[in-house]
Amino acid sequence: MGATCKMRTVAAIVLVAACLIARADGDRARADPGTNGGMGRATDAFDRIVGTNIAAMTAAGRQTFRFDTFGDEAFWGDQLQLHTAIEGSKLGGVGAGISPRQALALGLKVDVDALSGDVLGALKSGKANLDDPATTLALLKANAVVGLTGFFNANGTLKSIGIQCALCHSTVDNSLAFGIGHRFDGWANHDLDVGKIIASAPNLEPFVTLLSVTQPGITANDVRSVLRTWGPGKFDAELILDGKAFNPAQVTDGVTTATMIPGATLIPNAFGLAGFNLHTWTGAWGTVSYWNAFVATLEMHGVGRFFDPRLNNAAQFPIAATFGFGNLNAGLSPDDDRVTEKLPALHFYQLALPAPTPQAGVDFDAAAAKRGDDLFSGKAGCNGCHVDPLWTEPGWNLHTADDVCIDAFEANRAPDHSYKTMNLNGLFVREEGLFMNAANKGRYYHDGRFKTLLDVVNHYNACKSLGLTEQEKHDLVEYLKSLPES
Repeated sequence: MGATCKMRTVAAIVLVAACLIARADGDRARADPGTNGGMGRATDAFDRIVGTNIAAMTAAGRQTFRFDTFGDEAFWGDQLQLHTAIEGSKLGGVGAGISPRQALALGLKVDVDALSGDVLGALKSGKANLDDPATTLALLKANAVVGLTGFFNANGTLKSIGIQCALCHSTVDNSLAFGIGHRFDGWANHDLDVGKIIASAPNLEPFVTLLSVTQPGITANDVRSVLRTWGPGKFDAELILDGKAFNPAQVTDGVTTATMIPGATLIPNAFGLAGFNLHTWTGAWGTVSYWNAFVATLEMHGVGRFFDPRLNNAAQFPIAATFGFGNLNAGLSPDDDRVTEKLPALHFYQLALPAPTPQAGVDFDAAAAKRGDDLFSGKAGCNGCHVDPLWTEPGWNLHTADDVCIDAFEANRAPDHSYKTMNLNGLFVREEGLFMNAANKGRYYHDGRFKTLLDVVNHYNACKSLGLTEQEKHDLVEYLKSLPES
């Protein structure tokens, strides 16, 4: 029996047992009416089942979010040979290898709670060699590198490497040292230079094959050059769909520049997602569950099914249409699908991740925020789209590029050519640069074109002719930093 069938059998047994418990409790309640004609006891039994389900789904979703590769090591390790660049030639790989110091500089994070006492002691005392790739391998063996799993040969060398959701959507609190601390799931890692990490892989031919559809003659070095332009905290999810590596023109603060801007967008937070519809920067890709399936199969290259016939549109998605991404792995056996059965619990866990709550007097000025609250719903008109308390529209939360006074490049890469109304929860994290490199703090809109919240307010003040005074702008920024309101 395959792994999937076994899990389904176990799930069925648990469900039957739960139903029998509920029936027995209900029978007892009917035999001894008690309060509310016995219904109280039956309700309690059902509530216990619900509570058990919540705990089980949360635990399973957390495990998937943090540690499941979905079998993507077959791509990142077996095909791209990324693990050989990590270990270096002295340990059986290629090149100089990647030391912990270099890994931290690339934005990778280390989970302090996964470290053994010996390793923890060596780090605290400064005795750990952070310039030796062997130490990186030791961290991988401890499963301490957030979002990365090392697969090892019997002799201790790396066999392959896989990635998890947590690679991009978790960070640490720097409690031991910068980049080393306790996990914070759902926080976008705006220090992570995904492009540089991928560019270090010895074999980029899989990307060459894809991008050759739109760029005939492209080489591995060309691909590396593109990947290195992304920068910290950014990822280009559409590159393998449409091959558009650069935005030919960008408007920032009302000034148009002809500079070729990378098509990569900021890694979004995965907290505070409950209650509203579309969750990506651009329109109509889908909800959290859709995006999980999309990323797990097409971006992480896990082994699973994915279906979206919109990707058959060769005019908009030439690469996706050429390689059949709209109906990926159509003949895959359910026993071999390592993604689909994980989606419900993964979705459940992500929706349970709360947005961080700012503290008055520490993260924002309470008096100014109170004045800004009135502006948000009044003169500035923000609440028309960022509806309190979802901070986006309940329903179809999309707008054209003209609505937000920016260029349509990224919107036009999405199925319906629009931008999502951003959820404003936890903005203070970015504004302060909490748990991230100071150089990577701030950055707003899908591509980070606005460095600060004040830049965003100035943008809307100009494009919507709001007539805000400097004091009003300041107050509005302080209110934005106070969200979600405690």
